[in-house]
Amino acid sequence: MHRLRALLYALLALPLALVGMLLVLVGLLVGGLLSVTPLGPWLIALSVRGALALGALQRTLARALLGLDIEPPVRRDEPGAFGWRRAVLGDRAGWRAVRCALAAPLTAVLPFAAVVAGCVYGLLFLLHPILKHWNYTTVREPDGSVRQVSLQFFGVQFDSWPRWLAVVAAGALLLYAAPWLLRHALVPHRLMLSSLLGPDGTGRRIRTLEETRALAVDDAAATLRRIERDLHDGTQVRLVGLGMHLTLIGELIAADADRERVLGVVETARTNATQAVADLRHLVRGIHPPVLDQGLDAALATLAADVALPVSLTAHIRERPSPALESIAYFCAAELLANVVKHAHATQGEIEVSCGNGELRLSVRDDGRGGAAVGAGSGLTGLLARARTVDGALTCDSPAGGPTVVTVVLPYRLPDR
Repeated sequence: MHRLRALLYALLALPLALVGMLLVLVGLLVGGLLSVTPLGPWLIALSVRGALALGALQRTLARALLGLDIEPPVRRDEPGAFGWRRAVLGDRAGWRAVRCALAAPLTAVLPFAAVVAGCVYGLLFLLHPILKHWNYTTVREPDGSVRQVSLQFFGVQFDSWPRWLAVVAAGALLLYAAPWLLRHALVPHRLMLSSLLGPDGTGRRIRTLEETRALAVDDAAATLRRIERDLHDGTQVRLVGLGMHLTLIGELIAADADRERVLGVVETARTNATQAVADLRHLVRGIHPPVLDQGLDAALATLAADVALPVSLTAHIRERPSPALESIAYFCAAELLANVVKHAHATQGEIEVSCGNGELRLSVRDDGRGGAAVGAGSGLTGLLARARTVDGALTCDSPAGGPTVVTVVLPYRLPDR
């Protein structure tokens, strides 16, 4: 089925590329000739927009028949008709689509030729002994004799036994090699589509920044909501209770109440105060663990000691990064260790952290059952989003049966010396 889809793509890509090149080229040429008039820029903009539409169709066709998933490019949008024209004419993605439309026939002709050579001629050669009775030309010799010629190369006819066996063998060989020919002939076209119809480096950078900015805003909002909820439902309630008990203590003392009763209320107030302090400390640790002030290695050592299974720590920190990066690495390690305890069914874990040459690398390894993957509900997607806020990356190597190794890489700019 995959070969049939590739065959269908090769047959459709060349006509689509030729029609698209003709329309875009004519639109640009006419628009260029009319550029001295107000109509020219509009016609050029429509041609560029048509190239973008053609690129979208080519991406859809490549995804459906070749399994080639090309990410749409980042496009500019401005309000109003003149804003639309300005955005289209100044859009790098549009002009890259124009280049693709003009160059597509040069690469699309290769898979089409592979289909013709491998499939069409292979089938014709294979059926030559049968087809020669219908597919032939009549040749009149100088002496007046007439003969029928179906297949001839360099004056040698292949219409009689045993010469047609060579034609049949060539046809079988071409049909056998047709998938290989088509696969390799599609490589230049696939590369051209991927490079010109997808986002370029600048576009990817813009899209990543937009996504990470949105994630950072959402994460900050979620953190603020969590702090507000914890303060409202926990610390605030305990402090209100503490104030009420202190008021009650004052009233009991003024009324010369029983000493045991006063001491009971004092003990309750003290318990509330102690718990409120503990809640505040827990809240502060969730924002920025104080142990990070002693360094990332010390913070990770404390974190590893609190896990319910043996966790070893190996730290090689030559250059201490910024507190923000240390905080991201700490919370990533905390989440990964929580995943190990909850989901991995592991007996031991290992943390390895290194920092130097402008890169902080954190790896968490366990001997669990494996099978973890980014996006599989294990929380790794959130950690990837957290790492991408600082242009970091996260990789997960977790074959079935384990072990699982999750690596977080956080680059940072070295200070000027």
